[in-house]
Amino acid sequence: MPRLEWPLHIVRRVVIAVVVLAVVAVAVPLIVDRVQDSRERCADGVVKRGPAKECVGVSDGGFEFADHLAGVLAKIKAENDRVAAHADEEPYVSVAYMTSLTLTDDDSNSEESVRHELEGAYLAQYRHNRGDLAASPKIRLLVANTGSSAKQWQYTVDELIDRKSSKDRLVAVVGLGPSTDRTLAAVRRLSQHGLAMVASTMTATNIHDINGFVRVSPTNNDEAYAAAAYLKREHFRTAAVVQDVAKGNLYAETLAAAFTRAFPDKDGHRLVPPDKKTFNSSVSSAWENELSFIPGQLCDKKPQVVYFAGRGQHLTAFLNAIANRPCQEQEFTVMTGDDTTNLTAAQIKKAAETKVRVLYTGLAHPAMWSKDEYGVAAPSARAFQEGGLLARWFPNDPRDDGQAIMAHDSVLTAARGIWMAARGEKVTGEAVGRMFQQMDSEKVPGASGFLSFGNDGNPLDKAVPILSLDEDGRADFVEVSPAHGEPARR
Repeated sequence: MPRLEWPLHIVRRVVIAVVVLAVVAVAVPLIVDRVQDSRERCADGVVKRGPAKECVGVSDGGFEFADHLAGVLAKIKAENDRVAAHADEEPYVSVAYMTSLTLTDDDSNSEESVRHELEGAYLAQYRHNRGDLAASPKIRLLVANTGSSAKQWQYTVDELIDRKSSKDRLVAVVGLGPSTDRTLAAVRRLSQHGLAMVASTMTATNIHDINGFVRVSPTNNDEAYAAAAYLKREHFRTAAVVQDVAKGNLYAETLAAAFTRAFPDKDGHRLVPPDKKTFNSSVSSAWENELSFIPGQLCDKKPQVVYFAGRGQHLTAFLNAIANRPCQEQEFTVMTGDDTTNLTAAQIKKAAETKVRVLYTGLAHPAMWSKDEYGVAAPSARAFQEGGLLARWFPNDPRDDGQAIMAHDSVLTAARGIWMAARGEKVTGEAVGRMFQQMDSEKVPGASGFLSFGNDGNPLDKAVPILSLDEDGRADFVEVSPAHGEPARR
């Protein structure tokens, strides 16, 4: 068979064509990947995730996440840049404020409550870096979004873990979000990677004894006992419990269990009926119907107070049902927990229109210490009152919900732990977490009271404010009702 011989110039063209095709075969997927990455990327450390393409991840304040956060995030970004610019003179570490920043109707917290949290967090950063509590090392405050209902928590937590060894020098994560299974999973993963944690508003009693974890909020056990003590002082003798039994709602579960233990006693205080009434908010087509049937059952039992163990977003539907009760001649008082603070002013006004008296245990309130300045450091109290730093920085944004106070106290606790750990050679998350247990003599001068912590991570002698909803969409302070002992004093 004769051998086929191609001219040299033909061979060269064939070789070049093959090489070009090979390069294109490799390059095209890379180009497609880069285009795809650019479309999915919102900013450094922030990407689009999930069906709703939420921008989740970690930012230094340069990415807004939501329009209503622009003002406070601009201040955080400016302070972070200032700290980084002076790093040669004063060392810094980072603290991340983690919660759900891109909200939907599925979230229990509101835009107002989230914004207030970041305002309080910034105040604590400012006070530690260059205010009345100035100390070293300085703090860069990162902002971490876990997405609506914390559905993207795994990506955000992994991003935070990566920040430990980067130029961010992350040592603590605060805020953390509401008491849910997802939040608890995130806390456990952060703990496994040696990061210190301070929860701002997480109250579920069964979250405890986790390495490096403390909370500045009262537990649901504290809240329920404080509520029961107040109701007894006000001569309520019978109570009914209505509980959300949605799977994973640790808040409702532990709140109902604690009040069921706290209210009945030998002095004649009792639950009617003995078994609590329940609804399931995870069944989207049925929970409002369930709530609409409960008032008729309560009319038969005639409790003087109804203890609602559920989220604030479901409370308004329950109040509407109570307002339309068949026994209009019977008056009802509803007592509930701190998630009510997540209601917007408009939602509170809507609740007030039902004419049902609503009391609740809050996390904190600016008026808590107006008659007792010894229960809190005076500079911390003033910062949240009229004419204080927050009112000057963020005018026309009332913070009676207590969210700003709790976020401030969580960042301040991390800052105090960092300052204490810095007496050693290197600040690490593990070292900061250990310092939380050494704060008996170095109590944190929080705006919710002086803070120290038990070995289980819970705050000691926590004060609990009793609040009521008024018709102007505000939370009225009633009194402080400590669950056990007295609030910690300096």
